[in-house]
Amino acid sequence: MPVLLIADDHPLFRAALTQAALAAAPDCEVLEAADLATALATLESDPRVDLVLLDLHMPGNHGLAGLAALRAQFPAVAVVVCSGNDDPRVVRRALDHGAAGFIPKRTSMDDIRRAIAAMLACDTWLPDDLRATLVHTASDPVDADLAVRLSRLTAQQFRVLALIAEGLLNKQIADRLDVQERTVKAHVTAIFEKLGVRNRTQASLLLRELSLSAPDTLADSGSMEDPTA
Repeated sequence: MPVLLIADDHPLFRAALTQAALAAAPDCEVLEAADLATALATLESDPRVDLVLLDLHMPGNHGLAGLAALRAQFPAVAVVVCSGNDDPRVVRRALDHGAAGFIPKRTSMDDIRRAIAAMLACDTWLPDDLRATLVHTASDPVDADLAVRLSRLTAQQFRVLALIAEGLLNKQIADRLDVQERTVKAHVTAIFEKLGVRNRTQASLLLRELSLSAPDTLADSGSMEDPTA
């Protein structure tokens, strides 16, 4: 039985995705999270999750940092991005950072069903218009290099990096992760080496490069059918 996690802070859109998931795979189990912290905690506690449908703009996640966190900490779980921001450059960046697909929030329910079915079959998925556009949208070499560098981090190192970006000191990080301070220091040294940076400020700036401006409006409805209809 496939298990899906829908990570989005808009209840209406979560309901629509749940409806589409059950239509694509009637035997699937659907879990929900309204913020990134809950999504990460759910994945930590439930190893059955096969697929995450991730919103780029929800509490705790303001761009591609959440995607990078999921890919670093749970590399066996496929992640498809669901966003109202479907600028081809954003889509290209999401794919470069490990997304298995991209579902714009303007997508019809029929296409969302097809997308989820494709993902559960271990395929990739993009809407036809974006697939055609991306042929002419090259990866940003700097961003592609960042994706490679971040992929070198272990799950725990990525957690430490995220806390460094929050401004926490080693002692505070140790308390947060319930580890010894010398363990954190070892992680910080490895992070600097793998990312090719010299200090905490440079490491933090790299992670912040994954932030994106939120779209002016999110397509909670748009072409999508009313999930309660």
